Amino acid sequence: MIKRSENNEETLSLCWPHGPFCYFRSGASCSVKADADGNRAITKAEAMAAADARFAKIDVNGDGALNAADRTAMMAKLFVIMDTDKNGAISQSEFMAAHEAGVERRANRRERRMLRIGASMREERQRDRLRAMAMLARADTNKDKSVTQAEYRAAIDARFSKADANQDDSISIQERQGVRKTR
Repeated sequence: MIKRSENNEETLSLCWPHGPFCYFRSGASCSVKADADGNRAITKAEAMAAADARFAKIDVNGDGALNAADRTAMMAKLFVIMDTDKNGAISQSEFMAAHEAGVERRANRRERRMLRIGASMREERQRDRLRAMAMLARADTNKDKSVTQAEYRAAIDARFSKADANQDDSISIQERQGVRKTR
């Protein structure tokens, strides 16, 4: 996804911080984002609204499906960002500048993350990314290598229902922790 910094510079993020189904991470920023009313419980409506917003962000070309065309669109956006002189070609100096900026950005982000969560969480985050990819593959119910918004919402709904132990259409902190322990 394309992000804008405070000084209006575009940066590109090619991965999802905790995956597309991240609203179950106990204490994670995604849980906070899904909890729209701040009551520390995530309702089904809040989870679906967060999922819809997340889908809109990762559906780069806006065609209502997550597929190879989104990767192509993301690469086109990356090209535009890297082509600083806007001549339609990326020179070695433009490539190296983009690479060095990315290295610096990742190092800064890694340093902030390690201060915030500690080094032991790094491996867990990598496992979460792999889980997210596997969940997207499972969400593709017709196996056409494209996840539509309907398939995505159905997967979110199923995951929400599995986590909602007492079936009250709300996931409490205890239920989120229970889901985390079962992984």
